[in-house]
Formats: sequence, structure tokens, C-alpha cells
Amino acid sequence: METLAQFGDGGPGPWILLFPVIWALVIGGGITLLRRTVWRGRRGPGRPGAVEDNSPITVLGHRFASGEIDEDEYWRRLSVLDEQFGRTGKGGAA
Repeated sequence: METLAQFGDGGPGPWILLFPVIWALVIGGGITLLRRTVWRGRRGPGRPGAVEDNSPITVLGHRFASGEIDEDEYWRRLSVLDEQFGRTGKGGAA
């Protein structure tokens, strides 16, 4: 029975499988690199859009993170914004 890995009789040997593996790693690495750098900022179909930097909820989050408002005020204002914009959060409105 003759196989490709029959290197004793002058066949290519088992190293012939190394080239497809190397090419698969190169192509996979290139796609991974592109996804992490170039394609990261673009929105594709089915991907949610980023929240605007000047949206009220983002501004509220920045104010809370910078210490301008405390946690109670943050949650109170966030619940008002959720009701106003029709957004449902984890807590949800009763």
C-alpha cells in the first residue's frame, strides 16, 4: 500500500503535513491581527452601536466616576433617564 508518508521509498515523508499547518497559522494570525486592530472600530451587521459620548447616561456615568455625585443620586437619576428614554435595565421598573 502506497501512502504519501512513505518516506523510506522516496516519498515526501510526514513533514509534508507541516506546510498546510504553517499556512493555516499564518492566515489565522493575520485574520486575528486584523480583527484586533483595523476592523475593531468598524461596526458590522448585528453588532450593537456604541453609546454616544454626549448621551445623558454617559455624562451621568462620567459624573459618578469622577466623584461629582454619590451612588444614591446616580441611581435616582439613572432611573429617571431609563423611564424617559424607554430603556430597561437589570433592575427594571416595578
